[in-house]
Amino acid sequence: MRNGGRAFPYANSVALGLLSATELIRTGANGWHFAVAARAMTVSRETMDRLDEFIRLLSHWNQSLNLVSRGESALKLVQRHLSESLALTPHIPANVDRLIDLGSGGGFPAIPIAITTGIHVDLIESDQRKAAFLQNALARLALPGKVWSQRIEISAVPPARCITARALAPLPQLLAYCYPKLTPDGVALLLKGERLETELRDAAPQWTMKTQIISPPAIGTRILKITGLEPAHAPPHQ
Repeated sequence: MRNGGRAFPYANSVALGLLSATELIRTGANGWHFAVAARAMTVSRETMDRLDEFIRLLSHWNQSLNLVSRGESALKLVQRHLSESLALTPHIPANVDRLIDLGSGGGFPAIPIAITTGIHVDLIESDQRKAAFLQNALARLALPGKVWSQRIEISAVPPARCITARALAPLPQLLAYCYPKLTPDGVALLLKGERLETELRDAAPQWTMKTQIISPPAIGTRILKITGLEPAHAPPHQ
């Protein structure tokens, strides 16, 4: 069942392994706190504990896998990766009960979304070792989801009403990945960096779509929200 509320669960000492919540706010972790508070997410203690467990699990597996930068502390994981992931949740349509995450890697943004909303996540990841981590995370955290250890373009995952992706590919290629996996009434929520406007211009000759650029507070990444995605020179999406 999806979490009905929406207030921010700021990190506790278990999640970061070093600092209390008060110390986090004093030392700059308020970026994560206020990012979620601003979106009025309410989470239970159980949800907070699962977020903590995910950060611990990721940190453990990251010692042998390149899931995130080896130099990133648990604090950085919370401030950057988790903040960006949770920033997507207010923009997921209410009728979505399953989403597809492309190139899931270290589990951002899909696993934090699954933890806080209860939405089933289909995780597409071609790297077998990263896929093993994702499967372990789903099982350990008792999350609804499935890992598809295949390349995106040949994955047999059924289309969904929502697709997410983060730091995967330039927009023209990313849209080619999204299109076969997105239902005609679906929405793509893509976390993009400073080259977003250039990538939109590059994609314009190949794709028609409605776009909204969202700049959540306290994170540097922007969300590109896409609906009505169609190839520029092709029959309408069936």
